[in-house]
Amino acid sequence: MRAASRETYSVALARLEEYLRGAEPSAAATTGAELLTVADLLRREVRLRRALSDPARSGEDRAGLLTGVLSGKVGADALELLGTLVTGRWSAPSELLDAVERLGVQALLGSADRAGELGEVEDELFRFGQVVAADRQLSNTLSDPIAPVAQRAELVGMLLTDKARPVTVRLVEAALAGFGGRSFSAGLTRLVELAADRRDRQVAYVTVAAPLTEDEERRLGDQLSTIYGREVAVKLTVDPTILGGASVRVGSDLYDGTILRRLNETRNALAKR
Repeated sequence: MRAASRETYSVALARLEEYLRGAEPSAAATTGAELLTVADLLRREVRLRRALSDPARSGEDRAGLLTGVLSGKVGADALELLGTLVTGRWSAPSELLDAVERLGVQALLGSADRAGELGEVEDELFRFGQVVAADRQLSNTLSDPIAPVAQRAELVGMLLTDKARPVTVRLVEAALAGFGGRSFSAGLTRLVELAADRRDRQVAYVTVAAPLTEDEERRLGDQLSTIYGREVAVKLTVDPTILGGASVRVGSDLYDGTILRRLNETRNALAKR
């Protein structure tokens, strides 16, 4: 987001956090879901998105348009938060859409936090991403931008019914819709990171050839926490093809100590001779 948009979003986010401090988890989850539904509407209705971010219109005029379109369709809390957004300044209509989407995600994560389930939601998102990545057909189906989001969301619902929390399912649906303009897999990854960030944690994606013991995983997390000066949530993937060692990615930092990498480097060196 550019400066004007960031300032408006920051005001709305502060209001959301104030709201979350007094809201019941179920009410906050409903508000988050409503915000994401409005984001879906703005994604489809380009003219509405432009009208609600048009600098030639007064904030009062844009708020009136918003109320006219959404009154009776979303709750008062969602409408108030959306009003804060549309009365502010926007550098581009697309940034209004991005802000509504991000606010909805933060509301859902905040509801899980209030319910004491944020860590579980974070793990469910990560584990579902692993399941999808391991099944090429499923990955292709859920990532297909041509297939309607509703159709793919129905499949997700079938897969996750009684296996994940409702907040997790709604966040996966946000990833299906292209959260932040990302692919499905990238959207899921970003949602995992946002959940961890809300718990004041950094995410470390660790790939090993064989499962680690609980003690090994804990010690690795402690070592990474010391390096980064912040608690680290280790997200473990087992991939026998790396043969041994480990690959660790934290943000843009990648530490690849796998045997596979060493073999590839040796092979490349020999090929150049």
